[in-house]
Amino acid sequence: MMLKRLLILGGTGDASELAAMASNIPGLEVRVSLAGRTSQPGEVSGIVRIGGFGGIDGLVTYLQTEQIDLLIDTTHPFASQISWNAAAAVKEVKIPSLMLVRPAWEKDKNDNWIEVESVETAANILPSLAKRVFLTIGRQQLAPFANLDNIWFLMRAIDPPSPNTPLPQGKLLLARGPFSLEDEKKLLLEYEIDTIVSKNSGGGATYAKIIAARELGIKVVMVQRSAMPEAENTASVDGAITWLVDKLSIY
Repeated sequence: MMLKRLLILGGTGDASELAAMASNIPGLEVRVSLAGRTSQPGEVSGIVRIGGFGGIDGLVTYLQTEQIDLLIDTTHPFASQISWNAAAAVKEVKIPSLMLVRPAWEKDKNDNWIEVESVETAANILPSLAKRVFLTIGRQQLAPFANLDNIWFLMRAIDPPSPNTPLPQGKLLLARGPFSLEDEKKLLLEYEIDTIVSKNSGGGATYAKIIAARELGIKVVMVQRSAMPEAENTASVDGAITWLVDKLSIY
């Protein structure tokens, strides 16, 4: 059997799980590309590269130079630019590709969500809603909240923000999910949080905070996902493995 090369665009728990499972498929070399936004990513199977590609042209060059046969995009739902670049690149080099898109969280009848289209919109509406905010959008988009002087923020991220990032007043917690419901409720009560700001990331690793907010009657400003390219997709790692095995059987 001729060796085939799979490139996984990673950075999520789904990507790590997929890489581990795909690495057990005979005749398949697994490569995982990480953006490098997390200083200490978890253990990942396969050949790992870290850093961007340099746009569509850079990704096309990589796919051609490294003779990649298949691509699966398992990037974070809010890392949409790489997904658009990947969709354009695979079209140019004409290789099979798949997007693994975890389903978005759906609003429960007992949820108190204010749905907004961007982090900037969330920052703009907060003064009329909140006094003590749990900010759970990662470390890269804290600046829009930095000038909100009448709000105290509890900020949670995996890594600390860059030294020159303007930060809102409050406290920074460094932690990696998954988080338990009990711990999330304890955190919200301890810091007297009245509003959560979250991206609709989907998945289970950070969903406990949404359940905690529901049970404690706390508002959630939910940032919605931006448009993604139209492409063949699946909602699960198992679905991605099924697609992969099917494509490999054709070769």
